[in-house]
Amino acid sequence: MNQFSFEYPWAFALIVLFLVCAKFCKIKGRSIYFPHLESLLMGSSQRSSLVVFLKWLGIITAIVALASPILTKEYSSSNREGRDIVLIIDASESMLQNRFDAQNMRKNKFEVVKEVAADFVSKRSEDRIGLVTFADVAFIASPLTFETKFLEQIIAMQRIGVAGKRTAINDSLVQTYNMLSKSKAKSKIAILLTDGVDNMSKVPFSDVKSLVEKSKVKLYTIGIGSSRDYDGRYLQALADAGNGQAFGARNAQMLSEIYDKIDEMEASKIEDKKYVKHTYLYIYPLFISIISLLLFIYVRNMRGVV
Repeated sequence: MNQFSFEYPWAFALIVLFLVCAKFCKIKGRSIYFPHLESLLMGSSQRSSLVVFLKWLGIITAIVALASPILTKEYSSSNREGRDIVLIIDASESMLQNRFDAQNMRKNKFEVVKEVAADFVSKRSEDRIGLVTFADVAFIASPLTFETKFLEQIIAMQRIGVAGKRTAINDSLVQTYNMLSKSKAKSKIAILLTDGVDNMSKVPFSDVKSLVEKSKVKLYTIGIGSSRDYDGRYLQALADAGNGQAFGARNAQMLSEIYDKIDEMEASKIEDKKYVKHTYLYIYPLFISIISLLLFIYVRNMRGVV
């Protein structure tokens, strides 16, 4: 952003001084060094409009130069520490249960989860986000990407039954951690959401827990629905192994608040550094002033005016 200003704006007060002197000051003697200094301060019937113009142009531009006009430009350099985040979403048949959203009892869990997840994605403009969906099998629905609009569309396209009917939580974590193992981000996060108990994974819990403990990925777990629907101890154990937190959401409102809380806890660090560049412009009015006064002297001498 460019901003124009004067470093010494008080210098413009000299214009008033010159105006007062032009009217009231009378020089009785000639200057040794500047024979026509008298004509700079006194009016004369012999002067033409050109002479008057050159005189005052020289005076005013000299004062403008003295005020030191400056053009200031600010540069912003941002050091953005984004995160790589993977959303792990349960797409098993149990997610078809409705009465999860008090605002719309016909809306099933999966529809609510997709809306809340899409809202979470829209707020993470500085992060790469990926999506893993699971049921009988776990698959990468979207690799890590900065394109939040694209990812929101991918989330909206997810359907129950595409990956089966049952729940393979452990396998989904293996897929997620394999994807994040290739990431070079300093901060890596996985957010697991499920409404059931693992009953389909090929990888045992002990192996998954060991994988989570050895990784630098922070793991958040969310169980939705009644506390009887999912294994709270299992999700807590996973969150503890991943240095994260475990949450439970009985309805859509609680689920939205949980994602908001995670969003706040994992806010991307953005350090903005501002640099200011000053361009001094006094040389331009000073040049005009010198030329104007030289022309003033030349014109006066040519006309023989003392």
